[in-house]
Amino acid sequence: MQILDRKQVERIRKMYPEGTQICLDEMEGERNMPSGLKGKVCYVDDAGQIHVNWENGSSLAVLPEVDSFHKIGEPHKRKEHDMQR
Repeated sequence: MQILDRKQVERIRKMYPEGTQICLDEMEGERNMPSGLKGKVCYVDDAGQIHVNWENGSSLAVLPEVDSFHKIGEPHKRKEHDMQR
């Protein structure tokens, strides 16, 4: 996992405030987290992980630099780390 600096974490927090609805495109290494699964952001921690309450009852965090997801109502995006360059 890549370590994000404070500025990157704050950027993620602004992009994904509490209550933001997201849709999972792919979560690496998690078979029980299918593409298309929807959830609501709870918070972004100091490591930049986005903690989500998923519609399947899971509360796994998405890792912006690893997982692929998008805000509901927005087009699919590349992984977050591709956007930080």
